[in-house]
Amino acid sequence: MSMKHLVSIADLTREDSDRVIARAEDLKAAFRREGASHQLKGKSLAMIFHKPSLRTRVSFEVGMTQLGGAALYITDREIGMDTREAVEDIARVLSGYADGVVIRTFHQVFVERLAEFASIPVINALTDLSHPCQILADLLTIKENGRSLDDLAIAYIGDGNNCANSFINAAALYKIDLRIAHPAGFPPDTATMERATGAGATVTLTNDPVAAVTGTDVVYTDVWTSMGQEDEREDRLKRFEGFQVNPTLMSHAKGDALFMHCLPAHRGEEVDAAVIDGPNSVVFQEAENRLHLQKGLLDVLMRG
Repeated sequence: MSMKHLVSIADLTREDSDRVIARAEDLKAAFRREGASHQLKGKSLAMIFHKPSLRTRVSFEVGMTQLGGAALYITDREIGMDTREAVEDIARVLSGYADGVVIRTFHQVFVERLAEFASIPVINALTDLSHPCQILADLLTIKENGRSLDDLAIAYIGDGNNCANSFINAAALYKIDLRIAHPAGFPPDTATMERATGAGATVTLTNDPVAAVTGTDVVYTDVWTSMGQEDEREDRLKRFEGFQVNPTLMSHAKGDALFMHCLPAHRGEEVDAAVIDGPNSVVFQEAENRLHLQKGLLDVLMRG
């Protein structure tokens, strides 16, 4: 297996991704049959958080507990990453204490530098560029709902943000017809697009949500204003007008199309309550699967 870290889905092979998803499925089924297990008994996970979190922190901490290990929550106040102490030194120090590192931060380069100098697995739990744990959990959720991860049409509506970028990376691993509808000025990352399409990904960018959604198996959205963009909120509300996922927009997808959202959600902004709380929504199954996917990931990376 080539996988040592999870910095980006772009670094994974199809075999890596399939293995993590399969391990997550096995662990989820085993937990429901038998309760907590002890595959990672005696192992510790250092969790560095520069951004607040509900799903990410709780799912990693609970996941380590269910696997018999322990998780340590560390804020930047303790570390002072690249101010009090160099990232490279932090990587080496934590490698002597823990069995893995999770980092949720703003800058992708922090994750890359940690992975380069750590001798233990490093997991990207979100940066402004990518959100690989979320998208792998989304793929697990899509699979659980009876869809093949190949020959799948997915519409992503809204900001070309970290989730959009990670879906683009996933489209290079699976035969996904990915359509991203974004307002002018809010496209996904250019380098991510170039790398993924060069690797065979099928990605269409458009400013027309109806064109993106028509005939799709999955309709996905995210908040219009992410952490760190609060000063842009009023401007974004105006510029994203027309990009709300509502029953009218969903009517252009397949009748059994799944609605997905990484959460937190702002009903009345990027999504209508009738959609997120409706029968096609799988957002809370999706949220729970962050736990199971990350357990699979931790088990693969720490135990092999």
